[in-house]
Amino acid sequence: MYLKGKLVVSLACVTSLAWCAERFAVKVERGVAVKMRDGVILRADVYRPEAEGRFPVLLERTPYNKANGLEFGLKVAARGYVVIIQDVRGRYASEGEWYTFKHEPDDGYDTVEWAAALPYSNGKVGMFGGSYVGATQMLTAIARPPHLAGIFPVVTASNYHENWTYQGGVFEQWFNESWTSGLAQDTFNRQVARNTNALHNVWKLPLLDYPLFDTGAASGTENPRILAPYFVDWLGHPSYDDYWKRISIEEHFSEIDVPVYSVAAWYDIFLGGSLRNYVGIKGHGGSETARRGQRLLVEIGGHAGGGRHIGEVDFGPAAEQVDSEEVMLRWYDAILKGEKNDAEQEKPVKIFVMGKNVWREEDDWPLARAKSARYYLHSGGKSNSLSGDGGLSTAAPQAEPADHWMYDPADPVPTMGGPLCCDSVHLAPGPRDQRPVEARDDVLVYTTPAFKHDLEVTGPVTLELYASSSAVDTDFTAKLVDVWPNGFAQNLTEGVLRARYRNSQETGDDEPR
Repeated sequence: MYLKGKLVVSLACVTSLAWCAERFAVKVERGVAVKMRDGVILRADVYRPEAEGRFPVLLERTPYNKANGLEFGLKVAARGYVVIIQDVRGRYASEGEWYTFKHEPDDGYDTVEWAAALPYSNGKVGMFGGSYVGATQMLTAIARPPHLAGIFPVVTASNYHENWTYQGGVFEQWFNESWTSGLAQDTFNRQVARNTNALHNVWKLPLLDYPLFDTGAASGTENPRILAPYFVDWLGHPSYDDYWKRISIEEHFSEIDVPVYSVAAWYDIFLGGSLRNYVGIKGHGGSETARRGQRLLVEIGGHAGGGRHIGEVDFGPAAEQVDSEEVMLRWYDAILKGEKNDAEQEKPVKIFVMGKNVWREEDDWPLARAKSARYYLHSGGKSNSLSGDGGLSTAAPQAEPADHWMYDPADPVPTMGGPLCCDSVHLAPGPRDQRPVEARDDVLVYTTPAFKHDLEVTGPVTLELYASSSAVDTDFTAKLVDVWPNGFAQNLTEGVLRARYRNSQETGDDEPR
């Protein structure tokens, strides 16, 4: 990121597809049954070239309705792939009960091996997709199906406790609730379809009291215990325990044997996890093929949006010049079809440099040539708000008074943009002017003098904070902000830590102090 003016830390509580020469007519088979090892039937739509021969398979396993893959399936099957898009267990056309993450390793393994054995498959299966569809890929990879040849996870996590449901020990309330509400709609529809029977209420009087829907539930359908039992379990496991460890990708990097092309995005909720997947598999993958076959693309937006405009910032025309779908297809052309193309010649890492708004290839992540820099918080004890005396510089502090602020749970610091998902209509994500937040007295603001030259900040960012609280426990948040010459305060990255989890996500500390 190239910074435009000065650096601020604030603290608070709280392209179209490129077609190959040969094009194929496409045959579509809908709702194809795939039997899992426990007898449950999952349903998939299959798009394949209507031609003799065997073709590589691209597989997507999704909780978001396989019918949404129609356009992609038709386009890519015409390019010489068998495209299979499957509803995961308990979603839309597939049988079984929906529960996040739990069944994806076994169901993914079984589906890959089924796909590889199809008479029109060449036995090589690649997977693709983003967010939870990225999780289905990662969890399939750790199950090691023999015919899985590569995965292409887009904006997904590396640990479904710390990277997904919790952050710094804090429950990701907005994401967890908005995502679960969206998922529960299909669960509700399935229960209504299974249980509604007008004969059950034939004696219901007056007729105006006739219940239109029957979910078979003993209490209201708004209760997550009925439509989203996994949500209840998330709350029941606030620490990083065995519930999370058995599905954590970070715990199983050594079991991933295939090449992985990870796509991350600045301002995406899973940015940290996507980067950790690249670093972790490159360092600890289960085969030389996996360790040497890692690729990374870092674009902008992800769950925060697409295109050149993310939040309140225009990142210029270059932001739209790299099409991650086309990147995926060129990569799979090389590893599944054996085609010689520029995918083999490119450096393993490609990032979008915000501020300068250009793409740049790199040898690795984090950048080997990057130099770490320490900036220290300074004040005369009154760094509250933009009007305070907080400073930020490379000079180590001497004897300086502590800063104080009062946290009122009835008036918490509001979320203003950032890496959010999954309801942008009601809470907008991405880079947004932070000045309204920084105007509050319960936010401490530390600012550098205006830069005289451009400064690039690319790499991991951490905050070492010394703090105490009169509360039983406290959530400390921090943001790194770029202040433009015109005053616009662009949030760059942020984090949160619950004090009791400062030493360990596994046990916490009963006396956070």
